[in-house]
Amino acid sequence: MDASEPVPAPLDAVVIGAGQAGLSAAYFLRRAGLDFVVLDADAGPGGAWRHRWPTLLMESVHGVHELPGMPVPPVDPAEQARVAVPAYFAAYEHAMDLPVVRPVKVAAVREAGEGLLAVDTDAGTWTTRTLINATGTWRRPFLPYYPGAADFRGRQLHTVDYAGPDEFRGKHVVVVGGGTSAIHFLAEINAAGGTTTWVTRRPPQFRDDEFTPELGRAAVARVEERVRQGLPPQSVVTVTGLPPTAAVRDARERGLLDRTPMFDRLTPDGVAWDTADGPRTMHADAVLWATGFRAALDHLAPLGLREPGGGIRMDGTRTAADPRIHLVGYGPSASTIGANRAGRAAVHEITRLLRDADARTSRAAPSAA
Repeated sequence: MDASEPVPAPLDAVVIGAGQAGLSAAYFLRRAGLDFVVLDADAGPGGAWRHRWPTLLMESVHGVHELPGMPVPPVDPAEQARVAVPAYFAAYEHAMDLPVVRPVKVAAVREAGEGLLAVDTDAGTWTTRTLINATGTWRRPFLPYYPGAADFRGRQLHTVDYAGPDEFRGKHVVVVGGGTSAIHFLAEINAAGGTTTWVTRRPPQFRDDEFTPELGRAAVARVEERVRQGLPPQSVVTVTGLPPTAAVRDARERGLLDRTPMFDRLTPDGVAWDTADGPRTMHADAVLWATGFRAALDHLAPLGLREPGGGIRMDGTRTAADPRIHLVGYGPSASTIGANRAGRAAVHEITRLLRDADARTSRAAPSAA
């Protein structure tokens, strides 16, 4: 559907975002027979996968879990992830006949009166009885502040800005972050003829055992406990540690995982640590911040959902403050498997909410003479 078409009458549900979580929710909304639309900010299918760096190949992806009702087709391991996954998502939208409208950027969600929500966008306003937010994190990269950042004469970039290792040939790059993306960057930049220093705030937590379903459930439980308390979700690597993947083993064998503690400040020519023996400096041509993301939820601010702890208190996929609002791909469902389950759970809750509301309206209506 094109974003220039007229905005429809109030819907049963609006889904914001057409990534894994949003498409999963849309599938179950279709099965439930509800009137809904999916609003997506991108020009085409794929969600955050459209924006991955070109050197991320399918052989390096941890895994793409299938969307409900349609297996992932065989994929060439050498194909770019930003091509292969969006192609799968596009085929899915078509096969499931999902009403995705793009490109539509949501500015705010607010009360519209009579129990309805208004979704204000650059293409008009949709009104809806319920909302499923599936905006993920890619559009909200986290860049920590360190003194001297404005004076650094080299390049600073975040994961979202990384376009491949070739521009760093012959240069020294400080890679910041303790996750799998940082390890990927270390390996690529060195292979392309650059040099790197790896810095993290905390010592990396390497796992010696494979990541089992039991460990996965334990990690999800820890994140779920945080969001139940209204705290921001932790990063995945904080909860799970770094499993012994082929990429980790390869980087270790090449001597690239000699981690250095986080620097104290940036200088015009690099970074510096303040030690007991005085400043220790290191030249850097670039600082690559692989420091993760935060949930993209600013458009929900008019609803006043945030808790004093900085997060949104959750009860399953439902926000504790408003049963009409569901967050999928947030907190414990911020994984491809978790997003599918969250989509099903959210639609189950929404179906029950709407059924109960319709029953109350029917009982309150005056009987015919």
